[in-house]
Order: sequence, then C-alpha cells, then structure tokens
Amino acid sequence: MPPRVGGVFQVISIKTERETQAIRRSCVLAANLLVRVMQWIEPGRSVREIDEHAGALMKAEGARSPFLGYKGFPGHTCISINEEVVHGTPRDRKVQYGDIVSLDLGVIYEGWVGDTAETIAVGVVDAETRRLLEATEKSLYLAIDKARPGLRLSDVSHAVEAFVHANGFSVVREFVGHGVGRTLHEEPQIPNYGPPGKGPKLKPGMTLAIEPMINYGDSRVEVLADGWTVVTADRKPSAHFEHTVLITRDGPEILTIPDGKSGEIARKLSEARNSERKTTP
Repeated sequence: MPPRVGGVFQVISIKTERETQAIRRSCVLAANLLVRVMQWIEPGRSVREIDEHAGALMKAEGARSPFLGYKGFPGHTCISINEEVVHGTPRDRKVQYGDIVSLDLGVIYEGWVGDTAETIAVGVVDAETRRLLEATEKSLYLAIDKARPGLRLSDVSHAVEAFVHANGFSVVREFVGHGVGRTLHEEPQIPNYGPPGKGPKLKPGMTLAIEPMINYGDSRVEVLADGWTVVTADRKPSAHFEHTVLITRDGPEILTIPDGKSGEIARKLSEARNSERKTTP
C-alpha cells in the first residue's frame, strides 16, 4: 500500500541480523500468498470475493493484513483493475477477460510486515498493455539493482523514471514506495522519479518496499468518491509491481520471493542489470 508523497525524512531504521531473519519470514509468506491469490483470480470473480479469499488465507497462516483498518481502509488487500492505479477497495466489480489486475498484498506475521505487489493480465491483452506490464516490472528490477550501500536513495528513484520515460510511459508522482519493518510505512519515502545522487545514503540493514506505479498515458491521477481508489485521470491503464528489499553489504536482497521462484527472480534482476550496462556509455 503506497503512501501519498509528503513529509520530511526522519531516522531510517537499520535492522539487526535477528530482525532481518524475522522480516524474511513475513516477506516470504506475503510472496507465497500473493501467488496463491493471483492464481485464484479469474473472470467473473468480484474484487470483494478475491479480497475475502486473501483474508481467509492470511488467517489460516496465522497472519493478518496491515492494510485492513489502516486509516479506515476496508480491505485485506488493494485490488486495482485497468485504469485503477492503487488502493482499490473491496467492491462488487467483477474481473473480466482481458483485464489487467494489480494486487497489492501485505501481511503482519510474527510482528513484522511483508509487502509485495504484482499486475497480471487475465487472458489476452493487447501488445501495448503487455508492454506496459513488462516495462513496469523491469523498472522495478532496475531500481532494486541501485539499492546498494553507498548509493543514494534517489538513485533508486531515478532508475524507474529514466527507464519508463524512455519507453513512452509516465510515472505516478503522488504515491511512493516506503521503508517497511515493524510497521507498514517507515522512513524513507521512495519516489519513482527524480535526479540521481540525492537523498540519504543507503546502508546495510535498511528494508525498502520499492514499488513503481506506471501509467500508460498521462501521469495524473484522481481519487474516487470512496476516498481510496486511485485512478488515472485519462482512464488509461496503469501497472504496479513491488518487492521488499533488504540492503546488505553485498547489494540488494529481495525478500519477497515466493517458494520455488528464486531462480526466476535472480534471472530478472540479472537481465535488468545487464541491459543497463549495455546502454550505459
């Protein structure tokens, strides 16, 4: 659940080794539940049904949602369809064949928060929508590769903006990524835009929820009458991907990797890194 941008940087927490072991468990659970809920999504199922299913899975695993009740939010998850960017609430809207569905899922498990998101196509979508999904996901891995000790926070942000703009898409500016740990939203806020080399230095032990929110058309967004659901101003589609990342001395460690997916995630990160090297003079 990305927060609205704003505020002043406070102290960024550094997790101990014991704390990082705990947050790893919550993040793996969040990642596994995301996969299970995504597999359950099909045409004809309502957003409300999907959210209730996710809540039941969390309960069965001894976890709960950090979203439910957060500033009054009414859902266990944020489910956003097509032109909806983030913060989609439980409602009777049904998934249709050809939709793209963004699922933002977090858990509180053993006192720690895991936070992750993905956008999928339900059935076949047109080539440009598929390109939006691919560009958004790749921008996430380009940003993750910048989550290294000694680099600056805005190096992460700039990686997203530079790539998606080069591909003709736009970055949502009103909502941002964030630190995560004992609570859902910790310092720092992590925009998906800005010049490189700015902001606090990244240090081992920081845990960051990096989450590009990318629009097909105009970057502007609106909030619907429910006070939560964010939509694109031009009603063109939007995509959203997120991983929780631990900064280590050796570089970024992606914590929200589902069981059996470590090789796939490592490949995506490596491909993003190699593609950037090829385009850097």
